[in-house]
Amino acid sequence: MKIEIESPRLIRRRSRINGWGVFACEPINKNARIVTYDGELIDHEEADARAHRYLERGEIWCFTVNRRWVRDANRGGNIGRFLNHSCKPNCYVQVVKRDIWIRAARNINAGEELTYDYNVDGDEIIACRCRPGCTTRL
Repeated sequence: MKIEIESPRLIRRRSRINGWGVFACEPINKNARIVTYDGELIDHEEADARAHRYLERGEIWCFTVNRRWVRDANRGGNIGRFLNHSCKPNCYVQVVKRDIWIRAARNINAGEELTYDYNVDGDEIIACRCRPGCTTRL
């Protein structure tokens, strides 16, 4: 039996960080499950090929689930794919089996943009835009 979790209301709109972002429509309590990061479940070989194409466009869509699987949110993704990276995020990630949950790292106010640390390992070719002067590369 699958347990339904009531998620907070979210909205996608233009972000000051980068492109589109996801914003809370209502306050979110610390540790609350906010949204899953959905997408096509693929193996690492396919993910590497796709990620290379995405990086050429300055995009990151592939999220490692475990040693076998990766989620590609560019195919079958939901609003969770629009959360931006931040070096000082207000959310964190929890992987449960093959599900990737975005959770609140602290209490989040209505109107705040939701962010998490992408923790990427790779070419580090995309400049982080989480705040002016950030020197991190993704």
